[in-house]
Amino acid sequence: MPRPVNNPPNPWSSTQVEYLEEAPPATLQIFEEQARSIITSNDSPDLPFRYSVNPYRGCIHACAYCYARPSHQYLGWGAGTDFDRKIVVKTNAPELLEKELDRRGWQGDTIVFSGNVDCYQPVEASYTLTRRCLEVCLAFRNPVGLITKGALVRRDAALLGELARRARARVHFSIPFADDVVARKMEPYASRSSLRFEAMRALSDAGVPTGISLSPMIPGLNDSDIPELLERARDAGADSAFMMPLRLPREVLPVFDERLEQAFPDRAGKVRRAIQEMRGGKMNEAAFGARFQGAGPRWAAIQRLFDVHCQRLGLNAARAGEAPRERDDERSEASEDGSTTGDAGSADGEARSTFRRPSRQGTLFDL
Repeated sequence: MPRPVNNPPNPWSSTQVEYLEEAPPATLQIFEEQARSIITSNDSPDLPFRYSVNPYRGCIHACAYCYARPSHQYLGWGAGTDFDRKIVVKTNAPELLEKELDRRGWQGDTIVFSGNVDCYQPVEASYTLTRRCLEVCLAFRNPVGLITKGALVRRDAALLGELARRARARVHFSIPFADDVVARKMEPYASRSSLRFEAMRALSDAGVPTGISLSPMIPGLNDSDIPELLERARDAGADSAFMMPLRLPREVLPVFDERLEQAFPDRAGKVRRAIQEMRGGKMNEAAFGARFQGAGPRWAAIQRLFDVHCQRLGLNAARAGEAPRERDDERSEASEDGSTTGDAGSADGEARSTFRRPSRQGTLFDL
């Protein structure tokens, strides 16, 4: 069970404060726990990945639309402000990850970070759990995928670049709003959109394949931002993009609705009607396999707009044609190190797996 920490480390007093926004005015409560396991698997048709790692529970970013909010109820807390202010830190995440990657049954599948809450939220500046987990993945040359709103990821540009070179790594930035002011109203403590684009440029320059997620797509609120967001992403080095429609589970709907009414009172009714248009008259679609699918003419028009601009900008070109070929030097390096073969679940298409277990002398000689 998570235990409260009376004097937790302050991210805004850390050496990484340059990557953070101003501290939220709300009082944060930090809880630490010794997790029993760290790699989570899922077989949901709604999610494009099987394995994920989440070093934290709850998220300071306080996004009104976050579909992970109901997960806090498993701890006996609420999906509203409790999710934003009561943050659980899995202090043994890197050690657990090393043990689980070293198990005989693990085959080097891609691990996604931030499958639930953001692994680069401000507390990461103090605890560095995500960075240490990435170092473990580098030692095993295990491919990773990552999605974040946190400009703090820029701190780990060199590490992610090394992961991209020795294994596979891709970072998608979640940037659903082009305007910083509008974004702040719906995701108040996440990094500004402009800072996320700067971080994207820094990672791209470090050799990390990057992409943009325009999720959640909220018709009537941010669908007009699609052309600008895609163009800015391309200019920041991104080569891929995706979007998913807003999902509003029962516990999330009142949080979103209250924020929408406060932030955009003149547009709230229009946005609600547009959401219902793409959800068959409902505010949410709970059917397994359809939760992140839009429907109807309104969503079809949004999808066409997205597709046209992706094609114009050359985004997702690898998906439309042949997957990028692995360089000869990478293939030879992998085989010399005794890597396993087969599909590693890479976002860049099927390729030879780079995964291998470090020698018992320690990881220093394996890098």
